[in-house]
Amino acid sequence: MNLLYKGKTKDVYQLEDGNYLLKFKDDATGENGKFDPGANTVGLTIEGAGLAGLKMTKYYFEKLNKLGIPTHYIDADLDSASMTVKKATVFGEGLEVICRYRAVGSFIRRYGKYAKEGQSLDAFVEFTLKDDARNDPPITEDALDMLGIMTKEEFMTVKDLTKKIAGIVKDDLAARGIELYDIKFEFGRVGDDKHIALIDEISGGNMRAYKDGKWLEPLELSELVTK
Repeated sequence: MNLLYKGKTKDVYQLEDGNYLLKFKDDATGENGKFDPGANTVGLTIEGAGLAGLKMTKYYFEKLNKLGIPTHYIDADLDSASMTVKKATVFGEGLEVICRYRAVGSFIRRYGKYAKEGQSLDAFVEFTLKDDARNDPPITEDALDMLGIMTKEEFMTVKDLTKKIAGIVKDDLAARGIELYDIKFEFGRVGDDKHIALIDEISGGNMRAYKDGKWLEPLELSELVTK
């Protein structure tokens, strides 16, 4: 097993069979000790966060696989807080795709002149580059195509998948009395045919969710979803 990459919240290893192993960590993104799924740096360590994130990811990826939605997920080992996945090639040096149902976080920081905190959004999808030095700038469909990062056809595929997957998570949470405010995904090209699939994770660390008007911390959210 060869260590390929040490990430903010996961370490990535290559296995002898060509698949990858994702090792979930207890680190979380944020600033000044406060959790923020949109932050670019590790701001705190939450004991048990890695396992909690893996439990949610296992739950949702297995649900998506059963529905025939393409993912890179193979299986998960809760005892070692690790997940085995298919090899995926990211777009450019990595993209994040956010689906927003409420105006919060970086959306309100950018568009606060026109938007009110917490106002409803109609599954607004935006693409951002994974570029810490430039604070993960948003990027348009035309720019992605012109820069050779993603074709217009791939853009629409990813956008459609984002809305579909976010809707599945939103409905699943709503059945538990939880409202999804926003959620962040990553996609890549998988397999010999390079089909587009969801990669990385679906956990409390990459979404904002509220119950009875109260924000749910990642561990609390995981407990409500996977208990």
